[in-house]
Amino acid sequence: MMKNIFIYIIFLICGSSLAQTVKVLDKETGRGVKNVSIFNEANTISLTTDKEGFADVSLLKDNEVIIFSHISYAVYRIKKSNLKNRNFVIQLIKESEQLDEVVISAFKKDVKTKRIAERIAVISKKDIRKISPQTSADLLAAIPGIKVQKSQFGGGSPVIRGMESNRVLLVVDGVRMNNAIYRKGHLQNSITLSPNLLEKTEVVFGPSSVIYGSDALGGVIHYYTKTPQLSENNEVKSQLFSRYSTVNQEITTSVSAELSFEKWASFTNISYSDFGDLRAGENRNHGFEDWGKVFYYSENVNGNYAANPTLNTNPNLLRNTGYNQTDFLQKFFVPLSKNTDLKVNLQYSTSSDIQRFDRLTELTDFADVSSLKFAEWYYGPQQRFLLSSQLDVHPHKNWLESGTITAAFQNIKESRIQRKFGSLDRSYREETVNVFSLNGDFSVPLSNNNSRILSYGFEFAYNDVASNSYGKTLNIENGQINGFSNDFKVQSRYPDGGSNFLTSAVYVGYRQDLSKKSTLNTGIRFTNINKNATWIDETFLTFDDKSLSRNNSAVTATLGYVFKPNKNWQLNSVLSSGFRSPNIDDVGRVREKAGNVTIPNIHVSPEFAYNAELGLQKYFNNKKFRLGANMYYTLLDNYIQRDFVYNADGSILQVEFDGEFGNAVNNQNKGTAYIFGYTANYLGKISKTINTSGFVTYTKGRTYDTKEPMSSIPPLFGQFEVNYKKEKIALGAEFRFNSKKDIEDFNFTEGIDNHDLTPVVNANATNEEDIYFGSPSWMTFGVNGSYDVSTNFSVQARLDNIFDEHYIEFASGVSSPGRNLSVSFVANF
Repeated sequence: MMKNIFIYIIFLICGSSLAQTVKVLDKETGRGVKNVSIFNEANTISLTTDKEGFADVSLLKDNEVIIFSHISYAVYRIKKSNLKNRNFVIQLIKESEQLDEVVISAFKKDVKTKRIAERIAVISKKDIRKISPQTSADLLAAIPGIKVQKSQFGGGSPVIRGMESNRVLLVVDGVRMNNAIYRKGHLQNSITLSPNLLEKTEVVFGPSSVIYGSDALGGVIHYYTKTPQLSENNEVKSQLFSRYSTVNQEITTSVSAELSFEKWASFTNISYSDFGDLRAGENRNHGFEDWGKVFYYSENVNGNYAANPTLNTNPNLLRNTGYNQTDFLQKFFVPLSKNTDLKVNLQYSTSSDIQRFDRLTELTDFADVSSLKFAEWYYGPQQRFLLSSQLDVHPHKNWLESGTITAAFQNIKESRIQRKFGSLDRSYREETVNVFSLNGDFSVPLSNNNSRILSYGFEFAYNDVASNSYGKTLNIENGQINGFSNDFKVQSRYPDGGSNFLTSAVYVGYRQDLSKKSTLNTGIRFTNINKNATWIDETFLTFDDKSLSRNNSAVTATLGYVFKPNKNWQLNSVLSSGFRSPNIDDVGRVREKAGNVTIPNIHVSPEFAYNAELGLQKYFNNKKFRLGANMYYTLLDNYIQRDFVYNADGSILQVEFDGEFGNAVNNQNKGTAYIFGYTANYLGKISKTINTSGFVTYTKGRTYDTKEPMSSIPPLFGQFEVNYKKEKIALGAEFRFNSKKDIEDFNFTEGIDNHDLTPVVNANATNEEDIYFGSPSWMTFGVNGSYDVSTNFSVQARLDNIFDEHYIEFASGVSSPGRNLSVSFVANF
């Protein structure tokens, strides 16, 4: 190794006329890449890089084009004479101009999409920069096939194939974010990772339980944060990113520093975002003049006290939507040996109080817009801490070619605080979850040409949940809060005696290239889940059994087949099964919404999904343009749905929650249901300077047993865009649309679809389907552009929702942003 490095340095010093040794590096890590094939266009000379990534190219002529090829990297071409300008260093990237990306999430290792049957979507760092999302939830909304619901602006619940919340698995850097209290309904945890920290995001659609286990019924969203790379030149790099947006006076600042040395590297990032109150669009083409407007609001925020709702002088300004968030990332990369790398990953995210907008606009009197129910309803600071160490090993043994072992600890804190108008009693519910996890993912080729690969792994995850609740009566003096005058009991959200959730799993996968035209992927996984919980206080609810101990096991499998009849066609087919074991939220949550009180049900059992899908891709222009379509059918068995709890006489059970009685509901296992859908998309280059992309997604879901629509099924939606880039300037235009969702297609039983937040067409009707309109259709236009002022400084601007359209995403409790101009700049030092 030292000899090669010495030779390399001598060549650089002596000048380009003597430099004949090239070094090939991984652009992401800075490490040398071995076994890279180097050859000329005539293929008369063929070379291979050594273990350090070096190769002697002296046999090649200066006027020849040299080609660098490796199975895991994009093909790189360069004239030998131009190598001198690059100091004889080539950096390969894991992204192909020919739309044949290398992805990780499907098999937890680098695999080209031409070998993957499942539908995959990838958002790169370049895409993230162009989209310029305010939150990670906004980033997900730009991915084909994903719809995002928001109950408040400080949130975002991704919906994949009609599944959301705890039916969608969130993963960050190989560590699952889903924990024991990820709830059914709408989940806002996707924003606890700033998009400024992300290198890329990959989405695997459909059940992927063989690799990921429970919760991945709709799919897997895998966030990859930025990783530092090594450098022999001892480099120090820093970056400043700043953005301002007019629609909510957003100010985001992100500062990062990367230290790159030969034997270790470090990356540090701090991001801070401050969001003001959101302004909704004023152009109401849907025809409902008052829908989504805020006529009265609560001023009981930040310690203030107001006995009555306050008149909003600008109903299009959505009061109580602003908040701020801070994200921190520290990552170290240390090569322990030639075949072993260590990554240490520390992440921390915290926010201000986040007002629950949809609850703060809830009315006690249907006809009186000033009769707000809640004076206070907010989430306390949402905190997420992650510490993980990841060991990448490449021993090149017969039983293990490569593998990754990830050990992690997470600490998650959530709280909910609420108080009603006309009352001084404020209730607090606080949750803390500690998660300890250990994952191992390994692979070994069974043939010399990697045509047959065996993968295997294990997973252990232990969740410890603590739930605390209490109430305090405000003491008011001269219209101000002056401490508290009384304490009182409050029903806890989860078992007050504590609860835990343990997952243990092993899996085996096998991939084989049956021929040059076809690839088979198979896998099987065994998962065992044990959960325990204890209730102590019975002031409000009584329990036949105050303790819970349940053990669930499941075997899931997948079979994928890829067929490529020629270089321009690819056909994919997948048969897979998945499952979701009820977590602590499913069996033990207590909460109230819209007069219904959710109570525990310790008898809920796992739900299963059986999935079949077909995919088709057609390439044009030497794989620079692609048309694709994916169609799937998912059968849900023993599916979990929230429904009413009845007394022996057939009446609905009434239970007390925060001083009022409501209808009791709980999670229950039902029979079978189906979800069917498709996504059609295209992506590619029209010319060297113009590229375009677009998609349309359709979803339908109904229950076989009750004949109801399934919850969380979005209407037809899509997006189309055209982009131009030449030298320092880039321009783009974007069109988004969403069709109408009829009220009869809403699920009324669970209330997750929030049918009561759609426009009212007949307030006097007795049937709810006659009262509400459903979700109106909408469309928006936007443009964007960027300019590289220099190699170290660039500016970008976006103008979204140009026509200031008012619209609300399906099932959301807050209007979407109106016309918004955002301006940002990036400075590199």
